[in-house]
Amino acid sequence: MPKSIELLLVESVENLGIVGDVVKVRTGYARNYLLPRAVATQPSEELIKSLQAKRADAQKQLAEQRQMRAETITRLTGFTLEITRACNDQGILYASVTQQEIAAALTQAGYAVRPRDVRMSGAIKRVDSYDVHVKYETELETWIKLTVKPDRVLAKDEKPDLDFDMEGNLVEKRSRKGDRAEKAEVAEGAEGAEAKAEKKAKKADKPEAEKPAPVAEDDAPKKAVKKPRGDVKKDAKAEKKA
Repeated sequence: MPKSIELLLVESVENLGIVGDVVKVRTGYARNYLLPRAVATQPSEELIKSLQAKRADAQKQLAEQRQMRAETITRLTGFTLEITRACNDQGILYASVTQQEIAAALTQAGYAVRPRDVRMSGAIKRVDSYDVHVKYETELETWIKLTVKPDRVLAKDEKPDLDFDMEGNLVEKRSRKGDRAEKAEVAEGAEGAEAKAEKKAKKADKPEAEKPAPVAEDDAPKKAVKKPRGDVKKDAKAEKKA
């Protein structure tokens, strides 16, 4: 079985062609989608001629659609869309903002945008401002500003400044003031430790005071022994008699 096959479109198929086009598609796509839905068949000259009037109408509708989309792109350029969502005190949304929600909000605002026309790499999960790509076709595209607002005043009365840590977890950024205070505290601690180390080194280098050598008992000065008063009088009397 061939990998691809040629078919005649009897109805317009988005991203494939309009009625009356002869297209080459993969066999599986033809067998599973186009043929069961009767939007394509085997091509023949008779069928192609019979579809000319229908094809002309399809081309007219396609031109009108393109003109409408071009006008929508012009109106959307510089447009700001606001969406209010519930979130925690750190601005993390309880439910993500998706392509479907953005397309629905734009349609409600008067812009015919389908979810597939909103080009996003992933859902939005936090309060912030975003640039959203809206694209119909290669030449018909623009960017809009999306602002996701909290449904209440946050704890700090301001939008949180968030970042990712080394493990990929969402964390709040530290303020420059806090960083400077922490650096000053670390520097002060380092200076204190350095001063203590220097003081200890000076103490170790200072020579200890020499202690006096022990004196022998014979060399030690003898203290005068005081005699009792009575003995002094007896000695005086003995000297007179002599």
